[in-house]
Amino acid sequence: MLTINLHPFKNLETERLVLRRVVASDANEILALRGNPDTMKFIPKPLVTNHEQAMEHFNMIDAKIENNEGINWAITLKGNPKLIEIIGHYRIQPEHYRSEIGYMILPEYNGRGITTEAIKVILLYGFDDMQLHSVEAFIDPKNLGSARVLEKSGFVKEAHLVENECYNGIFKDTAIYSLLARNFKR
Repeated sequence: MLTINLHPFKNLETERLVLRRVVASDANEILALRGNPDTMKFIPKPLVTNHEQAMEHFNMIDAKIENNEGINWAITLKGNPKLIEIIGHYRIQPEHYRSEIGYMILPEYNGRGITTEAIKVILLYGFDDMQLHSVEAFIDPKNLGSARVLEKSGFVKEAHLVENECYNGIFKDTAIYSLLARNFKR
């Protein structure tokens, strides 16, 4: 079984981005992300509606890092420390050498290639630092933007589960994408 050690926390960089640890002072941006119905329309979770709930979300992210269960980064543009996206390996399965990635970006930053750029660097971290064999992503099949980002990043659609989740009394489908370490284009 894979041994996961996320300590010390590693900041990541790309040409345009700094991926750093999410901190308590990011609570307003967490609220902006998780409280926005447009951002959350493909994520079957309740909206974050106040600062206290944003802090609970921050505490959950921080606890997962401390317990080596998941790692999320705040994405910022170089020269500006403001969180514009959260991305990470938020569900790690050490027994399978696999993680699930997730991401959400403030709507005003959509369409700039930020998520695609960040996915590449977190995949490098996952395959090189964490020694993962594969990475998966679960998305709403209606989220065509996310599907394009994953496919651009080398992921392959492996499954389409029909009405496998029920949220607020509505059955929803799930698409599962995956990328093996040996197929990752560096």
